[in-house]
Amino acid sequence: MPRRRDGHTTPVVHRTARIGLRLTPHQRHRCFGLLRAAGYVWACVLEVNAWHYRRGDKPVAGYQELCRLLSASGPGTFAELDSAGARSVLRRYSDAWFSAAARRKAGHTDVRYPRRRRALMPVRWYHGTFAITSRHLRLPTTRGCLPLLVRLDRTVPYPSGTVRSVTLVFDAGRLWVDVTAELPVTTYPPDAEPDPARVAGVDLGIIHPFAAACSGDGTTLLVSGRAIRAEHRMHLADTKARRRATARRAPAKGQRGSRRWRKTRRRARLVEGRHRRRVRQALHEATTTLIGWAVDQRIGTLTVGDPRGVLDKPAGHRHNLRLRQWQIGRTMRILQDKAALAGIRVFLVDERGTSSTCPACRKRISKPRGRVMTCPHCAFAGHRDVAAAFTIATRTPGGATTPAVSNVGVVTHRRAGRHLPGAGLARRDPRRRPSRSAVAGSVGRRRPALLLSAGSRSPTVVGEDPPHHRNPPGGRWWTPH
Repeated sequence: MPRRRDGHTTPVVHRTARIGLRLTPHQRHRCFGLLRAAGYVWACVLEVNAWHYRRGDKPVAGYQELCRLLSASGPGTFAELDSAGARSVLRRYSDAWFSAAARRKAGHTDVRYPRRRRALMPVRWYHGTFAITSRHLRLPTTRGCLPLLVRLDRTVPYPSGTVRSVTLVFDAGRLWVDVTAELPVTTYPPDAEPDPARVAGVDLGIIHPFAAACSGDGTTLLVSGRAIRAEHRMHLADTKARRRATARRAPAKGQRGSRRWRKTRRRARLVEGRHRRRVRQALHEATTTLIGWAVDQRIGTLTVGDPRGVLDKPAGHRHNLRLRQWQIGRTMRILQDKAALAGIRVFLVDERGTSSTCPACRKRISKPRGRVMTCPHCAFAGHRDVAAAFTIATRTPGGATTPAVSNVGVVTHRRAGRHLPGAGLARRDPRRRPSRSAVAGSVGRRRPALLLSAGSRSPTVVGEDPPHHRNPPGGRWWTPH
């Protein structure tokens, strides 16, 4: 929970960085002990509410009520987990319960209250209960146990005085620490701060994650996400091939897998986690490019088209797969977070009809099948995602004036996902290496050599007899390679 702040203080935002841990076997055992103890706290809360449900009593969901139950249990009940870490689990349960109650009250009857047990639960410690330096972290434990001192695999990207909390998590086969810091909003020189009157529309997509257009001077930005799409495709192909290769080693239903099978599953989880980190990093790169462009153009308002209305429409298995891989919710959260740090406002508007509306004459036209939009009424021509961004800018709430587009300025092209494997070697598929024949050259199809006749242009040396072939007529006169 964010701490209370005075209204006259500088506005701040909270940023979180995930950092890996370098642990000894003993430290790894203690970290897993803390996560398992947090899972016991979660299971105890579920069991208490199950008893209340059977007796017809009111459920215990308030944070203060849960804390009173925790204090009544006494110290040392949950192994080395201290009271601060256990209260973080109670806070997580309380927030999940009230969030489900609010959604059920709003009409979402398919939403369920938290009822599933978890073997490992993330543990969070707030400011004042831990000590962190550039590469070391000291975690508190219960009374009578030594503190847990761990080493980080990289330097914390935030000043130590701004760190507000750390969270111990287990994800993708590794132990991590999520470091959350409280950072002030970026300040600019007097004539370089973003102007709220300058509005830019942002169109979200799959091939192009961001297409931005400033309606004032016609400057546009187009971020290509083909590397991200190729990463999804190649990861899906690799996953299918891995499953076909390991299908014979899979245990039967209800049968415990062997040690070899557990190693295979662990390797699959590591590969899946690596894929998610790659895609997440590419989304951060694309968003950073957009925010940097907005700061350079002194744009203070971003109007983003909300495309979540198309997620529930069936469009075939291929397009449904693209929509599932899109990660639109994560993209919007990253955009709002980075825009808040840069001091830029973000508005979400309905994007329905923006791809079939001319940004110049504002008339409805047929949706283009390719990448170029052409208006038959005013002869406007331009990239369809850029044209949609211009139309989205006109829907900015608050009475912002966005004039019609007369001409499209210079389109700035950027690419996201340059860190992906092979992104600098191939264009269409960043993960596919060029073939050996394209790199070293190929002899091509093996063909017979041309017959050289003796004469003025013959390479036969003067004084030597021309070659005579002894093969019979109709026979093979060349030697195969």
